[in-house]
Amino acid sequence: MSRAPAQLPLGVGLRDDATFDSFLPAANASLVDRLSHQFDAGGEPFLYLWGAPGSGRSHLLQAACHAASDRDLRALYLPLRDLGHFPPLMLEDVERLDLVAIDDIDSVIGRRRWEEGLFHAFNRLRDAGKRLVVSAAAAPRQLPVKLPDLASRLTWGVTFHLQRLDDGERLQALQLRARVRGMQLPDEVARYILHRGPRRLDELFEELAVLDSASLSAQRKLTIPFVKQALGW
Repeated sequence: MSRAPAQLPLGVGLRDDATFDSFLPAANASLVDRLSHQFDAGGEPFLYLWGAPGSGRSHLLQAACHAASDRDLRALYLPLRDLGHFPPLMLEDVERLDLVAIDDIDSVIGRRRWEEGLFHAFNRLRDAGKRLVVSAAAAPRQLPVKLPDLASRLTWGVTFHLQRLDDGERLQALQLRARVRGMQLPDEVARYILHRGPRRLDELFEELAVLDSASLSAQRKLTIPFVKQALGW
């Protein structure tokens, strides 16, 4: 009897708001287009994304999984920064899935069992004609990979460097995320949050989630005085 795909540890899942609709492409439009059309005829089997922390890598990998699920395809999201302390047994049978999204692969590079597990998983996915998306903080050739065959596999696909948003685009991204949440975020309030809040966009979005909850609870619109009160600024 055939085995089902290995089960992930409890607690690992996709964020509901990590979709393509809530991501501002800006200079990364070509990457978003490749990801969102990966299952179309001629779609790229393997995409490698790299960029600084907070650049949107995890968001895009989860968005790709959501898009696959919307097509009734089976997708698996593996955040290795959280799962890397487990043995790589979760890579068994991944070729039975339609898409595997491996986040923060650099967090397990240099560990023999993980490098071997990834090498064999990549081969099985390729042979089965499935899709793979990988993210890291550095380009493939900059990773300190010990297994030469894995280093070769990491260069198989199309590599994209996630570009940082400028200040105007960060404002657009913040307001886009607010609209997805059903929030009205006036320009002056958004600018205040960008000026006073953390630099990383993912941390700004966490502050936005706090504001969403606080405004719903207090039945208040987002104003600068309310933001100061809700976030303790």
